[in-house]
Amino acid sequence: MDLLIPSTGLLFWMSLTFLVVLGLLWKFGFPVITNMVAERKAFIDDSLRKAHEANERLANIQKEGESILQEAREKQALILKEAAETRDAIVEKAQEKARAEGARMLNDAKAEIEQEKAAAIADIRKQVAELSVEIAEKVLRQKLSDDKSQMDYIDRMLDDVSSNK
Repeated sequence: MDLLIPSTGLLFWMSLTFLVVLGLLWKFGFPVITNMVAERKAFIDDSLRKAHEANERLANIQKEGESILQEAREKQALILKEAAETRDAIVEKAQEKARAEGARMLNDAKAEIEQEKAAAIADIRKQVAELSVEIAEKVLRQKLSDDKSQMDYIDRMLDDVSSNK
């Protein structure tokens, strides 16, 4: 039965040892443990605070990045719009210049055609007059007796002149 019920002496010394160890722990161990826990809590709190600040800064940086990106998109759209307007203006100027140049060339060609036409008409008139004079001169020289021989002679002369030229 001694196994189940300790003796009073043993109980006394066990209680005394327990109280001494508890006292030593209370005096030296628990303050160190609570200080370590408090330091760890302060470190964790400081880390959480820094993480929260870093998240806020990251959110601010993301907002700034989005605003910068939006501003860049707006500038890009503006530049593209200006480029399209400039391109359209250049194309319109080129088309207008081409139209004016085409009209000028057409007018020049018409004037040149008219000049060549007038020169050709004048040349034809001159040739007809020369032919008429030559035919009349040859007819008069030959002094043909009848109308039929005169007409044959005129036809021959015209054939000769047209084959020579």
